Amino acid sequence: MKLCIFSGTFNPIHNAHLKMAQYVLKHYDFDKIIFIPAYKPPHKDYNTSMCTHRYNMVKLAIKNNPKFEISNIEYKREGKSYTYLTLLELHKQYKIDGNIHFIIGTDAFKKIETWYETDKLKKLVDFIVFIRENETVNLDYLKAKGYNFKITQMPFTDISSTELRKRISEGKSIKNLVTEEVEDYIYQNGLYKNN
Repeated sequence: MKLCIFSGTFNPIHNAHLKMAQYVLKHYDFDKIIFIPAYKPPHKDYNTSMCTHRYNMVKLAIKNNPKFEISNIEYKREGKSYTYLTLLELHKQYKIDGNIHFIIGTDAFKKIETWYETDKLKKLVDFIVFIRENETVNLDYLKAKGYNFKITQMPFTDISSTELRKRISEGKSIKNLVTEEVEDYIYQNGLYKNN
């Protein structure tokens, strides 16, 4: 099985996340993309009371694509969500051809050397690095250090989870920025009102 994972806080998951995953499916030949909401991101202060909501929103957002799947692998482990441990677990669960691929943005990828067990991690994973339109990046120094990656770019969608939370707290519409199911879930559960 050719497997790609999309890991993140997804707080909340929005249409740009989905477009990235759809782009990867279209341009690379993966059997499935597994969305892995982080239980507790190691590099962020995080309110764990939102964990279940974030998981539920990802599940709703991807339900109509049979090649998208959600994993609770980091929820079962609880504690901090380290990608290296997640990859080891995925290798036990699936018969994987080659390395697992991993969708990541340039900002996060530039910090890859600070990640837990990064030297072991880089042997298990090939990264698909999304760069922003008009962004010039030189990541050759990471290639020289043994990180395998492809750089990819798609038409820019200007949405961020931070901006979405701000819009909700200000009472502004988020229509067309998230799926209808996610929008309904946010309002039904009163999320992000006091951001």
